[in-house]
Amino acid sequence: MTTTHAPARPIGKAAVGALGALAVATGALESVVTPTLPLLQRELDMSPAEGALLSIVLLVTGALITPIAGRLGDRYGGKRVVVRLMAVVCAGGLVSALAPNLPVLLLGQVLQGAMVGALPLSFILVRAHLPAGESEVAIGVVSGLFVGGAMAGTLAAGPVAEGLSRHWMFALPTFAVIGATVLVHRLMPHDPPRRPDGTGIDWLGLVLLSGTLVTLMLVLGLGADMVTQPLVLLGLVVLLAAFGTGWVAVERRAASPMVDLRMLTRPALGKSCVLTFLICVGTSAATYLVPQLFAVPADTYGFGASATAIGFFLLPGALAASLAGPISGIGVRRLGSRAVVTAGVLLMAVGLLGLAAAHTEIWHLVVGKALVALANGLCVTAMVTRTATSVDLGDTGIATGLVLVTRVIGFAVGVQVTGAILTAGTPSGSKIPAESAFVAGFVLAAAVTVLSLLVVRTMSKGVKE
Repeated sequence: MTTTHAPARPIGKAAVGALGALAVATGALESVVTPTLPLLQRELDMSPAEGALLSIVLLVTGALITPIAGRLGDRYGGKRVVVRLMAVVCAGGLVSALAPNLPVLLLGQVLQGAMVGALPLSFILVRAHLPAGESEVAIGVVSGLFVGGAMAGTLAAGPVAEGLSRHWMFALPTFAVIGATVLVHRLMPHDPPRRPDGTGIDWLGLVLLSGTLVTLMLVLGLGADMVTQPLVLLGLVVLLAAFGTGWVAVERRAASPMVDLRMLTRPALGKSCVLTFLICVGTSAATYLVPQLFAVPADTYGFGASATAIGFFLLPGALAASLAGPISGIGVRRLGSRAVVTAGVLLMAVGLLGLAAAHTEIWHLVVGKALVALANGLCVTAMVTRTATSVDLGDTGIATGLVLVTRVIGFAVGVQVTGAILTAGTPSGSKIPAESAFVAGFVLAAAVTVLSLLVVRTMSKGVKE
């Protein structure tokens, strides 16, 4: 039975501005770890594998939170859920700021992952309170401000961490998030629930998927260190299989699954998920390895770059990623999704192989990372467009949620594998991985990326199948 609600009260520029401020603040908070990861590894005495875990835990949490946040937003209203999610994010930011060691910092990052679910809800709020033309503009503004906040966080994290401390690197954007959340609470009117009598939330599926992802991260991150403890490693693999099997069984039988795995039987969506996984594995290698290579001491084969310099060197890649979305959209409209994805895959392979072959100058890494970021943006945008246009309108949220989970798994697997390669390639008694470990990581990522061409060639030329 359909319930009719009164239309939501229109909002003014101040309310949209509050959402924009929240997007800037969360973007900055989300981005501080990447340029400062080598600094955090030194201060907290982390191995490369532990550093890899720290760099992905926020995204893993976000993949779990996002579909649940959408259901809660439907049931209780978007504003109510956004404010509560941001309260969790603020708590996570403060925990990260005060963290004395890696376990506490990981806890803070887990809590901060709630921000990934809050951003789509802010888009729902805009659509609920503005007419179609104005809402599209507002969504574009909020999205752009999030990217701008991420760039600001990338640039500012290093100077703050080195000039003040790593604690202030998390605290300052957290204070900004707190202020922006207060503004959203005061200026944004409540939106009515859209499906108050809808089906329940798949909590069992959430628990099993959480266990699957956490166990997968442990197997990938600790596998190299557990060669001498095969029984422990075998136990983790068995636990991973149990969690994964249980999750698949629950999702196939649930009335309202967290991720509808039955949709994978649709050719367009299945191919999109496979491609998304492979492409994100390739992207993650550059995302993790390039900052590590910048930080390797200059008296060896690296550059001894500070966190401030690393943030500056990563900026061209962030700019390339921000330009990739519009470029991909135009390309899909004119040439079709297959042509755009093919170009993106080839560009990414060139960038990764270039990083493997030439990394003796700073500009080698800057250009290589920018190529990979541009290629990833081209491919991901084309995949999202392809997914959204290949399913029924009512299935769009479920389909994109499935792609999101696949994206996070691909990124997490890639980062953990490359982190394990660096850990295995670090000589005993040294904290500096061998140069060959970086080369192996880039080459492996390029090989996985090239494999995706086998899937691309089976795609139709347009955005629909």
